[in-house]
Amino acid sequence: MISVDDGVPAPLGAHFDGRGVNFALFSENATAVDLCLFDAGERHETRTIRLPCRSDDVFHGYLRGVLPGQLYGYRVHGPWDPARGHRFNAAKLVLDPYARKIAGRIHWHDSLYGHRRGLQRPDQIDRRDSALHMPKGVVTAPEVSDLALQPLRRPLSETVIYEAHVKALTMTHPDVPEAERGTYAALAHPAIIEHLWKLGVTALELLPIQAFVDDRFLVERGLVNFWGYSPLNYFAPDPRYLGDAGLAGLKAAIRELNAAGIETILDVVYNHTAEADHTGPTLSFRGIDNASYYKLDPEDPRREIDCTGCGNTFDVAHPRVMQLVLDSLRHWVTAYGVAGFRFDLASSLGRAPHDFSPRAAFFQAVAQDPVLARVKLIAEPWDIGMGGYQLGGYPRGWSEWNDQFRDSVRGFWRGDPGQLPKLTQGLSGSREIFAPSRRSPLASINFAASHDGYTLADVVAYEAKHNHANGEENRDGHGHNVSRHYGVEGPTDDPEILAIRARQTRNMLATIFLAQGVPMLLMGDERARTQGGNNNAYCQDNPIGWMDWSRDPDPDLTLFVANLTRLRREQPALRRRDFLDGARIDPDETLRDVHWLAPDGSEMGEGAWGDAERRCIGMQIGNETAHGERLLVLVNADATACDFALSPVVGGPWRPVFDTALPTGAVPPGRPPFRAGAHVAMPARSILVLTADCGTVPDFVHGPA
Repeated sequence: MISVDDGVPAPLGAHFDGRGVNFALFSENATAVDLCLFDAGERHETRTIRLPCRSDDVFHGYLRGVLPGQLYGYRVHGPWDPARGHRFNAAKLVLDPYARKIAGRIHWHDSLYGHRRGLQRPDQIDRRDSALHMPKGVVTAPEVSDLALQPLRRPLSETVIYEAHVKALTMTHPDVPEAERGTYAALAHPAIIEHLWKLGVTALELLPIQAFVDDRFLVERGLVNFWGYSPLNYFAPDPRYLGDAGLAGLKAAIRELNAAGIETILDVVYNHTAEADHTGPTLSFRGIDNASYYKLDPEDPRREIDCTGCGNTFDVAHPRVMQLVLDSLRHWVTAYGVAGFRFDLASSLGRAPHDFSPRAAFFQAVAQDPVLARVKLIAEPWDIGMGGYQLGGYPRGWSEWNDQFRDSVRGFWRGDPGQLPKLTQGLSGSREIFAPSRRSPLASINFAASHDGYTLADVVAYEAKHNHANGEENRDGHGHNVSRHYGVEGPTDDPEILAIRARQTRNMLATIFLAQGVPMLLMGDERARTQGGNNNAYCQDNPIGWMDWSRDPDPDLTLFVANLTRLRREQPALRRRDFLDGARIDPDETLRDVHWLAPDGSEMGEGAWGDAERRCIGMQIGNETAHGERLLVLVNADATACDFALSPVVGGPWRPVFDTALPTGAVPPGRPPFRAGAHVAMPARSILVLTADCGTVPDFVHGPA
């Protein structure tokens, strides 16, 4: 028997206390809220209860006798007045924004829209019931504290990020049981964890796993929103990856990753939702309170302001919307042990109300939050709105995806003129970008490839995008790829072309790991994973988007990456917390924290920096103090060999330890050091790393383990 009383307005969501469930839903502009209870297998609600109380715009009620596992949704009453931004329609079942678990998926039907579809001005209400086609919230048991799910706290200076997708990473691995492939539980399989551990990865960054929607236009093409950048709910893991293990599978995966010393970072999408623009469906936020959850055009509240390219912009400047975002972030940290977040199109979060500001209330709220202030915060520092590109514009405590680093690395190794100053800026931590906000090199997330665009193997194999499988006649995806195919577009058997491609892949990977900042590796780049030239594989839940564990076209490349992470781990000079700025670091004032060297051994002067065709340079760096090992990095991006003189000014002797001309990068033991004043023959398109002959050499792997 279920009995109803007033309940309490906090916390929001559905919370079981051992006897019943308190339901609480925010809506500033609603007039009433009906709670709908569903029995498993039933097409329609079996009971509807009007929430009895309203406190500070929170509708709430307590139902004694309701247990965990109960399916539910809401019908929200209020004005249908699109001209004022209100789109309440009680015929539409809406999902609780605070639901911790979701049962079912969207089944696209015109009844999911609050308005009548097909009209030029979607102002006419549609009164068809949508419940049959909607997923439902699931009441969950209270979270039990699990010390093993406390987030790891690895310093950014020790962090190596691996960006991956739950299903894509695990779907074809032969050691993962077939029933677990593509699920959260598969992330905990020893074979997956061992691969990450051997690579030297310290953080697994997962593409969105907060519940999301397969957009209707994709479903009608027989495709899905594989990447997950179409959020429906911010508390519930997406059901499609639950598998037999359920929510416990995700918690077990994070727990096992923690045990291996690997943090979990989530890619989160708080900039927009799956409800698209004013012609989109009513699934949750729009039907609960459209005027509160979305930024509306003040001149025409029928329409949303679109800073995201996805039809709407979540209004995080609204106090209750910000509360939802903060509550959900804390939930992932405390209930799942997540160690950090990468915020998609993060500039939209700093629009207060419309222009970006690093002092926006959201950033201030995160900075003072006792839970969130301790996790890793990474911004994709742009959106498509006015003034949205904000690389370097975020406050202290935030790191940012550095797309200028990506483009300079690709352009330099491709042979573009005038790229040397940009490359050296990236190698030294992008001081010009991040120092004005009083941050360190660790604010820069350095990468050459990410989920968005070409894989690294495709950067060296394609010059034009090949997105035909996406069903948009190759119109989607950007054309700014900064790539080169070295003679043939796509696959080839030409050994000379394949050798250049492999060398260039190694050069770009080495540049990432030799730069100051935080390195990020895209899933499969250590195995030369290709998407066949598709630079927008967001809808490809198939071999195009999956890691192919049966194919490894460059078996030495995984060892090459592992050796890079070893080198970085054992060389503090590559993990500085302060910018390189040419400061003197020894009593005799001959050594500085960085020396930029020309091939003749002299210091780079103004004329040398102004040479747009210069592609050979040396970088000699040390730790923050005069003590400890120093590194000399010689770089030759030219198509011809370069003779490099070792200047006596920076001392020696120098022991070569890492060489991109070698398949695994590991210089064989016993190679003699170079004396000061010696000449080093640098092959075309190569990097050589040398250490002052005063310390240990990393324990590199020279061949198959």
